[in-house]
Amino acid sequence: MLISSSGLSKVKDSVTEKILFGNEPSAELFAILTVYLVQGILGLARLAVSFFLKDELLLSPAQVAALMGIVAIPWVIKPLFGFISDGLPIFGYRRRPYLVLSGILGAISWVSLATIVHTAWAATSAIALSSLSVAVSDVIVDSLVVERARGESQAKAGSLQSLTWGTFAFGGLLTAYFSGMLLEHFTTRNIFLITASFPLIVSGVAWLIAETPVSKTQHHRQFPTLRTHQDEDCLTKEDNNSSNSPTIKHQLGQLCKAVSQKAIWLPTAFLFILQATPSTESAFFFFSTNELHFQPEFLGQVRLVTSIASVVGVWIFQRFLKTVPFRVIFGWSTVISTVLGMTMLLLVTHTNRALGIDDHWFSIGDNLIVAVMAQIAYMPVLVLAARLCPPGVEATLFALLMSITNLAGLISQELGAVLMHQLGITETNFDAMWLLVVIANLSHLLPLPFLSWLPTADSQSEIAKTLPPTSANNTEQAFVPDLMPELMMRELKSEVVE
Repeated sequence: MLISSSGLSKVKDSVTEKILFGNEPSAELFAILTVYLVQGILGLARLAVSFFLKDELLLSPAQVAALMGIVAIPWVIKPLFGFISDGLPIFGYRRRPYLVLSGILGAISWVSLATIVHTAWAATSAIALSSLSVAVSDVIVDSLVVERARGESQAKAGSLQSLTWGTFAFGGLLTAYFSGMLLEHFTTRNIFLITASFPLIVSGVAWLIAETPVSKTQHHRQFPTLRTHQDEDCLTKEDNNSSNSPTIKHQLGQLCKAVSQKAIWLPTAFLFILQATPSTESAFFFFSTNELHFQPEFLGQVRLVTSIASVVGVWIFQRFLKTVPFRVIFGWSTVISTVLGMTMLLLVTHTNRALGIDDHWFSIGDNLIVAVMAQIAYMPVLVLAARLCPPGVEATLFALLMSITNLAGLISQELGAVLMHQLGITETNFDAMWLLVVIANLSHLLPLPFLSWLPTADSQSEIAKTLPPTSANNTEQAFVPDLMPELMMRELKSEVVE
């Protein structure tokens, strides 16, 4: 019995250290990881949505691109959901009810797509609802991760974020191949019904979140705009010190002070320009299926390869490039990405066939290389955004910065739609695809003249000196440690409906 107990203890310690990265197993940790796993699994319907819009609703590439821009709106206004959950507790709880509601909304959206959606506007509404569901759940679990990070030692800094990213990536890898394979055997609407079951898992595990009901006194302390001046006078110094949570008023003041600095808004403007260049993704999906006749299962294989390649890109960045100055890595990654992007000209002009390279093999190889480079190029965006965040407003300012890049992504989709329309690219006419590739890739060079807007070195320490911590007791770690690529992946989770 003693041997058995000792053996079980060793297994538990091994799991805690090697699989959970030192995080003690608990019901709440299981709930948090389950939410991230579901978010990754929702990629199961990604290809089904694309085929549904193309084959059943008969939308053009430009229309699909425009629709994708619209459904990304919840990710642009994502910080608002954080304020709502903090400021409007439901039955005294700020986390559980919102997770439950997000799961229900997600299930409704996928069931709607499977049953009653027959028009483009209805599809836009249903997909946007799904995007809203994931954005809300993401805000809630991110806030839980941030709260837990406050108690992490320096030695374990970022361990929970690493674990959550790994869980999300694992969910995405699980469904990358099956997203295409299932389309060979089921209709798109059947896949939507299967997908509808996963958001309900989020609603179920929400009850495992350890949360204390918010009393009126606590609520008023944290949200002073809801109090009268007489109420504020009644709060003693001890009362104010008893709460480690910064007030919304103070938080907004810190946020305004931060974004008014050139050291923050100039790099933010650079990131916006970088992310707002025209997207060609919708056009390439139509080209791959209608011109090259790629089957869903093969497209799932491509997704699997690119997912693995993205992880490789993260490793390369962390292993060799994370100490490279921002201006150098943004400059070179932009140029190299543009050059690699031009290789798609070989595919759209069928030159690869003249070279004896099959369309399938060329597509896999090209996607593999481009995905690695794209991940390397995007990692500095996360690192820079995280380092721009001064103490006390890390989570809020980072969410704002990511929302700005999400807005740029929305504009990228809409610019791509306009460009496709102007070039006359349709579901059957791809004569101008080469020109679309050239314009879109050359536009990636637009941010280069503004490289001087980036800091010459890590500016976090300089910015931090101008902004005092929110609280003397605030020990929160940076919201996005250098090791964490998960925010890029989760902030772009609108791709699950692309």
